[in-house]
Amino acid sequence: MQINCGTDIIEIGRIEEAIEELGDKFISRVFTKKEIEYCEGKNNAKYEHYAGRFAAKEAAFKAISKLLEDKYSINWKNIEVENDEDGRPKINFIDIDMSKIEKIDISISHCKQYATANVIIAY
Repeated sequence: MQINCGTDIIEIGRIEEAIEELGDKFISRVFTKKEIEYCEGKNNAKYEHYAGRFAAKEAAFKAISKLLEDKYSINWKNIEVENDEDGRPKINFIDIDMSKIEKIDISISHCKQYATANVIIAY
């Protein structure tokens, strides 16, 4: 069994700036419909949640990169972050075969300035 880890940290202000400047062009390129609905439902904390999901997507990409034949074969919307029935984040892979992965774990955290995520996979 092989274990890979990916981690990412991002300034929340960078995501807020991208959303304010580019609006739907940025949001719809990076996030799935479920992710947008979740983040927009967070009202004043929406930028923190967008940043957390952005970091999670980056961390997931880093964790799975050895499984990809070509790093350009994946895009932002192939990785979806949603919450399970207990409110814990989980990763869904969309239109990309990640059947080799036996287990995946994710953690997302954010504060006023930063959002960070860690993803660990076993395959």
